[in-house]
Amino acid sequence: MKKHPNKEIREALAYAIQQGWTVKESNARSHSWGKMYCPNPSHECRCGEFCIASIWSTQKNPSNHAKQIKRIVNNCIYLNQEKLGDN
Repeated sequence: MKKHPNKEIREALAYAIQQGWTVKESNARSHSWGKMYCPNPSHECRCGEFCIASIWSTQKNPSNHAKQIKRIVNNCIYLNQEKLGDN
């Protein structure tokens, strides 16, 4: 996989991968660098709304986009249920 041009976003993507998400680079020439996919995309997981997220290559504020990526991962119902089961 090709590296994202921004360091903060690369770190956020590494965090997502560490949490079980899959990151795929886009082949299209567009503003989307790629997409990340939840490890458990199901209809029960917020109707699948957050199971796929776009990763932008040309954003005005890369820091905010990196925070958004981490927020999506941290708000994953599937991963939060796993953490609750560990207690």
